Amino acid sequence: MRKSNVFPRHSSYDLPNAVGGDGCYIIDEKGKRYLDASGGAAVSCLGHSDKTIQKAIIEQTEKLAFAHTSFFTSEPAELLANLLAKHSPEGLDKVYFVSSGSEAVEASLKLARQYFVEIGKPEKHKVISRKQSYHGNTLGALAAGGNVWRRSFFEKLLVETSLISPCYPYRHQTQDETELEYGLRVANELEEEIINLGSENVMAFIAETVVGATAGALTPVSGYFKRVREICDKYDVLLILDEVMCGMGRTGSLFACDDEDVVPDILTVAKGLGAGYQPIGAMICQNFIYDAIANGSGFFQHGHTYLGHPVACAASLSVLNKLVNENFSSQVKEKGQYLQKNLELHLGQNQFVGDIRGRGLFRGIEIVKDRSTKEPFQKKLNIAGKIKKEALDIGLICYPMQGTVDGSKGDHILIAPPFIINESEINEISTKLKSTIDLVCNQV
Repeated sequence: MRKSNVFPRHSSYDLPNAVGGDGCYIIDEKGKRYLDASGGAAVSCLGHSDKTIQKAIIEQTEKLAFAHTSFFTSEPAELLANLLAKHSPEGLDKVYFVSSGSEAVEASLKLARQYFVEIGKPEKHKVISRKQSYHGNTLGALAAGGNVWRRSFFEKLLVETSLISPCYPYRHQTQDETELEYGLRVANELEEEIINLGSENVMAFIAETVVGATAGALTPVSGYFKRVREICDKYDVLLILDEVMCGMGRTGSLFACDDEDVVPDILTVAKGLGAGYQPIGAMICQNFIYDAIANGSGFFQHGHTYLGHPVACAASLSVLNKLVNENFSSQVKEKGQYLQKNLELHLGQNQFVGDIRGRGLFRGIEIVKDRSTKEPFQKKLNIAGKIKKEALDIGLICYPMQGTVDGSKGDHILIAPPFIINESEINEISTKLKSTIDLVCNQV
């Protein structure tokens, strides 16, 4: 292993040194090319060498690199907020810029709390989330998530959050249920938990519109989120939709909730918002929430040094203009269909593949020990980690994760390539995944 002063995420891994990017590929110092089939973590939606975005960053740096938002606004922030508000679901008009998805979720939770304090309902403070969810790594965001592994070291630091079942038909829909019946059943768990906690105490329900890292592109069944919206309205509970990973065109619509025909009270985005060219995220809220703050204390009790960073906003503005002006939504839908068919062709009958799911260029492959019983591999075998390593060795970047089933058991692979991917590159993903899965799973 090379000697390094960098504190890495994994101290036992000797990772290759990335030195270049070319479309959907990352190039290491030895000249080896890696097809970025996951966009890092569903980040690099426009690839790694977009000249237009690069130019926007350079030009903004030449004008103004930084101005603190307690003293100034900036043209890139204003233009980006206008464009986001224009294309966001109805009523989501106020945009709060941060530097990451975790920050966006943290801001949404604090805003929800302050909103109820401002309108004279300070008793509302409890959050309901779902098992197998992930909302970020800051303490508030981590507390709002239901991923057992990610929470394990920090439980004593976390505010208690109530967890209900995810919408996970592959595992939990019964044979005698229709898709609609199943969706309503799991959605109604929210009402039961609100009543259990006392509606006067519950401030928000937070959910990923399409679950990303912890469950692998888990897509809601039809009618699920409509029922969730009804329940939140009935009990005066704010609906927060986390689209940090699944938003910004990833599912074939600019916002994943567009496909559910549901408008949240607060929406979080990040990752694809900057496409990897700059770190940026955003919290977008309904006017009535903003008005409660503006007409009350007049001050949102929250902030970060780099929020609304001019260079980050300039990069994001370039990204968003591309997404809305260059017909990427239809491209993502078409390419997503091709990706799904290609994965089914190569893996649909694989004895170790239980489910291939998702929407747009956001697909999950659930790995199982026994296809007929859906039995997962034992955690200690670290199937996901081995798939990641073997795939990287043959030049494929994918996003495997353990704990798919219950936070401990289960493995999946998340596929989220750049929107510029072509059919040849999609074929490369499928063939390399097949060989990797077969190699790893047949060895255990």
